[in-house]
Amino acid sequence: MNNLYAIGIDLGGTSIKYALISNEGEFLFQGKLPSLADISAEAVIEQLIKAINEVKAFVTEQGYNIEGIGIGTPGIVDETNRIVLGGAENIKGWEKLPLADIIEKATGLPTLLGNDANLMGLGETMYGAGQGATHVVFLTVGTGIGGAVVIDSKLFNGFANRGTELGHVPLIANGEACACGSVGCLEHYASTSALVRRFTQRSVEAGIQYPGTEINGELIVHLYKEGNKLATECLEEHCDYLGHGIAGFINIFSPQRIVIGGGLSEAGDFYIEKVSRQAHRYAIPDCAANTEIIAARLGNKAGSIGAAGLIFNRR
Repeated sequence: MNNLYAIGIDLGGTSIKYALISNEGEFLFQGKLPSLADISAEAVIEQLIKAINEVKAFVTEQGYNIEGIGIGTPGIVDETNRIVLGGAENIKGWEKLPLADIIEKATGLPTLLGNDANLMGLGETMYGAGQGATHVVFLTVGTGIGGAVVIDSKLFNGFANRGTELGHVPLIANGEACACGSVGCLEHYASTSALVRRFTQRSVEAGIQYPGTEINGELIVHLYKEGNKLATECLEEHCDYLGHGIAGFINIFSPQRIVIGGGLSEAGDFYIEKVSRQAHRYAIPDCAANTEIIAARLGNKAGSIGAAGLIFNRR
C-alpha cells in the first residue's frame, strides 16, 4: 500500500503542536505555535489556520498529497467528529463551535475532530505502547487525568461521543469537590496536581520549606528517590489512589494493556511498577489475567499522531 499523509494537530491551552504525518507514523514536518487560548476562539482558529498553511506550503514544495486534517481538542466533541460542544475550560469561548466546517472552508481539506486525550490514546495504540493490542485503556496523568478506551482496535466513546471521561470516575463517596462540579473524582485524588497539593499542604503543616524551588511532580520524585519521608508517603498514597482507579478499569474492560502517559510516567520504571502493583492488588484476578500496565512511548507526539490517525482510520 502506498503511504498516506495527513496533518495532525494537538491543540492545548498553551500551544498548538502540528505535523505532517504518514500512515507509517513518520513525521515529515512539524511545528509549534502559541494557541492564544486566553484571548478568544477566533484567535485560536486563526492560529490553527496559520499552522495548517505552514504545513501546506511544505507539502506544495515536496509534492505530497494530503488526505485530510485531524485535530485533537480539549472538551467534548459531537458524534460526527465535527463540532466542539463544550467542556474545554482552558480555551476561551470554545463551545458550540462547528470547528471542522470552519477549518475545511478555510483550507479546502477534509477535517475531523476528536477529544485530545482520546486521540493520544489512539496514537499510542496505533504507533506506541499499545501497538499490536486490540483492547487498550490509556490514561494521561498530569494537571488532570484524561483517558481513552480502545475496543477491537477502535476508539470507544460512549453514545453520541459523550463518554470515557476516565478522570471523572467517582472514587471517594462524599469526597472533596472536583473541578468538573462533582465530588470525589479520580482526577481530584490521583492527578499530579493532587500529589503536589497534598505534598505542599503537608510540608506547610510540618513547617518544611523549599526556598527558591518550585514544588512539582519532578521535585517530589527526586525527594522520593533520596528517601524523603514526606515525599515517600505522598507518592505511595498517589499510587494507591491511581491503582484503585485502574483496577476499576481492568474490572470493566479487561484490556490487554493499560498505557500511562504524562510526566510522572517518565519518572522511571519504579513508578509504573508501583501503580501496577496497587492496580493488580485491587482488581479481580481473572479480569486482570491478560492485563499489562506500561508507560506511554510517544510523549508529546501522541496527540498529533493520533489526530492524523483519525483521518487514516476513516478510509
